[in-house]
Amino acid sequence: MNPDELCRALHLASPALPIGSFSYSQGLETAVDLGLIRNEEDAYRWVADGLTEIIGCCDVPVVAFIYRACRAHPSADSAAEIAYWNSWFLASRESLELRRETEQMGWSLLQLAGALSWLTPKIAPSQLDPIAFPIAFGLSAAGLGLSEETTLTAFCFSWLETQIAAAMKLVPLGQASGHRVLTRCRNHVPAAVNSAANTSTEEISSWAPLLGILSARHESQYSRLFRS
Repeated sequence: MNPDELCRALHLASPALPIGSFSYSQGLETAVDLGLIRNEEDAYRWVADGLTEIIGCCDVPVVAFIYRACRAHPSADSAAEIAYWNSWFLASRESLELRRETEQMGWSLLQLAGALSWLTPKIAPSQLDPIAFPIAFGLSAAGLGLSEETTLTAFCFSWLETQIAAAMKLVPLGQASGHRVLTRCRNHVPAAVNSAANTSTEEISSWAPLLGILSARHESQYSRLFRS
C-alpha cells in the first residue's frame, strides 16, 4: 500500500468522520447493564466475538459484495446487485435500534462521500433510500480507489475502534486497558478479512440472537449513554 492509499483508507475509517458512530454501542450498553461484561477480559471476549462471529460473517462480506459490484464494469446488473444487498442488509437488522443505526450512519456517510467526491457514478444515491452503512462504506471505498483488502481491513478496524471506545466508557475500562483489548482484537482482523473475502452469497449470515435481544432491551433501558 502506498502512502496515498493509506491516507485515503485512514480518512474513511477515521473516528472523526461525522457519521455518528460514537453514539452507538450495538448492544454493549445492555450487556454491561445486565452484568454480562464486568472487566477487561469480558470486554475482550465480547468485542472479539462480535468481530469474528457477527461483523465478519455479515457486515464485512456485504462490504466486499458492494465493492466488487462497484469495481466491475458499469451495468444494470451491478446496480441491481448493489440495491439487492442494501435491501437484504436492512431486512437483516433484528431491532428498531439496529435498523435506525445503519440507516443514519449510511445516510451520513453517503452525504459526506458525495460532498467530497468519493462516489463513483455507478448508482444514483436516490436509488438507495434508505441506505445501510456497509453499502455506503463499500461505495465510498470503491470511489476512493482502495484495494479490496484495504477496504475490508479499514471497515473491521473502524468497527473495533468504535466498540473499544464504547467499552472504555461503559465497563468502564482505563485507557491502557482499552488499548490492550484493542491490540488483542486487532490480531483477529486478518483472519476476519480473509474469511469475509471468501464468503459466498450463500454462506453469508446475520445469525446473532443474543445481540438482537440485547438491542431490543436497550430500547427501553432506564438509563442510557448510547443510542443503541
